[in-house]
Amino acid sequence: MLLLAIDTSGKQGSIALARAGEPTAGGGDFELIEIAPLVGGTFSAQLIPQVSELLSRNGFMKTAIGAFAVVSGPGSFTGLRIGLAAVKALAEVLGKPIAAVSLLEVCVFTSGAQGLIMAALDAGRSEVYVGEYEVPTKPGSVSREHLLNRSEFLSKAQGWQIVTPDSGLAEVARAVGLFIATLPPISADDVARLGWRKIQSGQTVTPEQLEANYIRRTDAEMLDKIGP
Repeated sequence: MLLLAIDTSGKQGSIALARAGEPTAGGGDFELIEIAPLVGGTFSAQLIPQVSELLSRNGFMKTAIGAFAVVSGPGSFTGLRIGLAAVKALAEVLGKPIAAVSLLEVCVFTSGAQGLIMAALDAGRSEVYVGEYEVPTKPGSVSREHLLNRSEFLSKAQGWQIVTPDSGLAEVARAVGLFIATLPPISADDVARLGWRKIQSGQTVTPEQLEANYIRRTDAEMLDKIGP
């Protein structure tokens, strides 16, 4: 099966094309075909042409795509909307399933850590996106994703294994004695790998069900709450 993965959650993004569900030379059932970068700020202009070029370079038509994996959040409001809109449109036309992937969950998956794991991403404004997970998942265990200010994060993270791709956040955490592992930058390759696992377990959505997971409110919603 041909799997297309898209990440437009941050300042820089990427798209990946992978072959999944077939034996590979390495003995697995996942093979990355190609990953292509997306320059931040121009996702809306780049995304569809880049997807077309990626498929063409590797000898595929869009009808060959068997499923999609896409970052649904957290991240840039505009970036997420662009990526999700593209996947919605393509999946609707092709009638293919979608694996919606949390960027925080990708951090945990990529780390390979087990036990009580906290994923952290810099949310700007001295705030941190936090995901709390137990790996492997046990009956009754519940993951949680939420937004904390930096002080709350440093207090909450005591006793957890923390993983993050943000070196600045890692330095702050280590300065107060927290155990934290710094990950390489997350890419669409990582999104594709976790997406494939979700597809295998039946954790997919239709285009109508695909929604962004912003975690925090938009600026417009916050201003509306504050009032005049």
